[in-house]
Amino acid sequence: VQLQASGGGLVRTGGSLRLSCAASGRTFSNYAMGWFRQAPGKEREFVAAISMSGGSTYYADSVQGRFTISREHAKNTVYLQMNSLKPEDTAVYYCAPRIYYSGSYRQAAEYDYWGQGTQVTVSS
Repeated sequence: VQLQASGGGLVRTGGSLRLSCAASGRTFSNYAMGWFRQAPGKEREFVAAISMSGGSTYYADSVQGRFTISREHAKNTVYLQMNSLKPEDTAVYYCAPRIYYSGSYRQAAEYDYWGQGTQVTVSS
């Protein structure tokens, strides 16, 4: 099972990026999915999550109104559209399916099968 995040890069403040998370080896259509990010020296933090059907989405307060999570079951892919980017959005971004239901969807411990992340750098 592999999850590959892509689409990161270097952008200026106010710019946009669209991240993709593609799964291979296993379908994650039956799982809620989440995006997290980790900046140097900081813990991995919740960014956004989407339900199995795609009908429900959830966001961290810091990205609400700027980021949009979506999924395309036919391609086994989850997306994160990021607009109005800020320097504080700089981090490595990861996606993962929610495997455990012992706590909050905002907790990284609820997720597994983390793949390689993608670096997002926002310059001021």
